[in-house]
Amino acid sequence: MANSKTPLTYRDSGVDIDTGNALIDRIKPHTKRTTRPEVMGGLGGFGGLMSIPEGYKQPILVSGTDGVGTKLKLAIDAEIYDTIGIDLVAMCVNDIIVTGAEPLFFLDYYATAKLNNDIAVDVIKGIADGCVESGCALIGGETAEMPGMYAKGDFDLAGFSVGVVEKSEILDPKNVKAGQILLGLASSGPHSNGYSLVRKVIEVSGASLNDSFDGTTLGKALLAPTVLYVKPILEALKKHKIHAIAHITGGGLTENLPRVMPENSKGIIDLKSWDRPAAFAWLQEQGNIEEAEMLRTFNCGIGMVVVIDEADVEAVSAHFKQTGINNWVIGSIQDSTETEPHIEYV
Repeated sequence: MANSKTPLTYRDSGVDIDTGNALIDRIKPHTKRTTRPEVMGGLGGFGGLMSIPEGYKQPILVSGTDGVGTKLKLAIDAEIYDTIGIDLVAMCVNDIIVTGAEPLFFLDYYATAKLNNDIAVDVIKGIADGCVESGCALIGGETAEMPGMYAKGDFDLAGFSVGVVEKSEILDPKNVKAGQILLGLASSGPHSNGYSLVRKVIEVSGASLNDSFDGTTLGKALLAPTVLYVKPILEALKKHKIHAIAHITGGGLTENLPRVMPENSKGIIDLKSWDRPAAFAWLQEQGNIEEAEMLRTFNCGIGMVVVIDEADVEAVSAHFKQTGINNWVIGSIQDSTETEPHIEYV
């Protein structure tokens, strides 16, 4: 007896950003503006090719991968899609730069139940914007449709980047000593960390993402894209002696700064030494969040910490101000009787 059921034709699909279809035609102009001289060939292969820039004697490759966490859910709720790609790039390349490495290329992974080309173009445009601002090439990626895996309208993002640094110029925590100064570089807000707590605060406060807030809307303030520190830091590394850099992500200053400190050291940080974006005061008040929890969950206004000698503070601070990044001396490194490096707040 013949099978009378309707033939099944739908299948999961993966679409490389370097294969031809309507979506690819729309995003090619964005990927094209991220290209670097070292990119070999064009879009269309199974893998992106790139040579190491000339001039390195002992080039060391540095890789980083990350996502944007549940900030993505907030972006979906607010229907603001054109900056979340910047966050994705920033979370990867800001990790790479703390070693002293220059980001070379970036790849993204975009997964959803059913592809919405308009949303995808906005997201990938943001990724391209982030790549241009950080000087790395968007050389490939994957856009996957996976019905049943994601709810309608949801999608997920992940990114991967590779950079290069001269072996002799890798920033090493062993160079961090007592008496060195902690220069904090301003963040734009929570960047891409702590958003499960952010969303909970929004829920319990009854606030709307469309509420007026600090000259914009609450949604736009909380979705302010992550600062890309790459080019200003690369320029600073060429001109000034920098001993270490810490990217302040999940875990805040409390957990991230010790990652670039040696044993038997502590960071003394003055909590009154910098200005916090208004979003943090709102989150703390509306969520009744204790200060210690704020400092463990959020960057609280400091997106990067640069460790420098006291004699270099004025010049390094002026450099970052000239590149548009506000900064403050937030503390110093001191000797400690405890083996594990840690932070003390004053």
